[in-house]
Amino acid sequence: MNVLAPPRARLQIEVVFDLVCPWCHLGAHRLRRTLRARPDLAAEIAWRPFLLNPDIGPGGVPRQDYMMRKFGGEDRARRLHATIAELGRAEGLRFAFDRIRRIPPSLDAHRLVRMADRQGLADAAVEALFEAYFAEGDDIGDHGVLAGIAAALGMDPVETRRALAGVQEAEAVHADNLRAHRLGINGVPCFVVQSRHAIAGAQEPEVLERLLDVALVEG
Repeated sequence: MNVLAPPRARLQIEVVFDLVCPWCHLGAHRLRRTLRARPDLAAEIAWRPFLLNPDIGPGGVPRQDYMMRKFGGEDRARRLHATIAELGRAEGLRFAFDRIRRIPPSLDAHRLVRMADRQGLADAAVEALFEAYFAEGDDIGDHGVLAGIAAALGMDPVETRRALAGVQEAEAVHADNLRAHRLGINGVPCFVVQSRHAIAGAQEPEVLERLLDVALVEG
């Protein structure tokens, strides 16, 4: 360690997101890119769940049915997904929407993130879950898939399955989701810095960097 180096400024960043939201995948990746370009910052990221589809039950819903309900049909969804995929390619992200067969409930995936957080693995868990869902089309509502992701992170897959079979962290996920709505957050991703400065959407790194600088100056 260079004892002459100035101390890094500390920033608390809350990322309000859902794991089945492609814009959140893109936004989280851009945040990481922004932070890599700012070695003067020591950022602590807290991942806050937002349930975009709270009414989807266990097992999820067929993708085609969901697309019809949300977008009015496959054609409109395909155009939107093509736009997201193009933006993703520019960031080195692969979106394989055609591999997704069912839209899962995201509650259990968020629970896994909270379990991983206790082992300092939340960031890695979020990235792995996004990759599994959007690049591989894996069902991240399936406990076997989630246990496999946990194992790849170095977590105990047996213990993970046991925890997911119960209600561990479910109440906390619902509480965070409710908190986000009470704060007036109705779209994700949303980035909240130092509990005061917020911006929504998958913003370009330059925009995120300006938000961080404002937070540094104003506290």
